[in-house]
Amino acid sequence: MSKICRLAVLCASMVALAGPAFAQAQPVRVGGLTCDAAPRVGLIVGSRQNLRCVFRSNATGRQYSYSGTISRIGLDVGVTGGGRLFWGVFAPTSHVGYGTLRGTYVGASGNASFGVGLGANVLVGGSHRTISLQPLSVEGQVGVNLALGVARLTLR
Repeated sequence: MSKICRLAVLCASMVALAGPAFAQAQPVRVGGLTCDAAPRVGLIVGSRQNLRCVFRSNATGRQYSYSGTISRIGLDVGVTGGGRLFWGVFAPTSHVGYGTLRGTYVGASGNASFGVGLGANVLVGGSHRTISLQPLSVEGQVGVNLALGVARLTLR
C-alpha cells in the first residue's frame, strides 16, 4: 500500500510542477495599430469601410503598412466623413514582424456621433486567433451616425 501512496504522491507532484510549464503565456503588448477609415454610409443593417493601417512595433520601432476593411453587422444608420481608429496590439510573444497581423478579427463594436463622435471596437483574430486588438480603439469621426453590433476587420 505504501508503494501505491508514494506513486500517487509522485504523480501528483509531477502534474503540479508540469502545470505552469504548459500554461499559456500572458499576451504581451507588441505595438500599436492606427487605421484611417474612408467615409461611409450606414445602411441600417450594416456598413463596410476601407482602411489604410500602420502597425508600429514596440520592440523595433519599425512600421508595417496594411490595407483592410471593417464591416459592421447590426444597427448602423447615418453618414460619416471617415475617421481614425487606434488599437493596442497584444500577442503571445514579443516578436511580431511584417505580415503577422494579416487575417480576420471579430468582436463587438459601437459608436455614436452628431458632429464629432467616438466609437469603440474590441477585436480578436489574426494568426490562429492569437492577436488581440485591445483594450479599446477610439474612433474619431465627423458626421451623424449611430452604430451598434458586431465588427469584422480584415487586414491584408
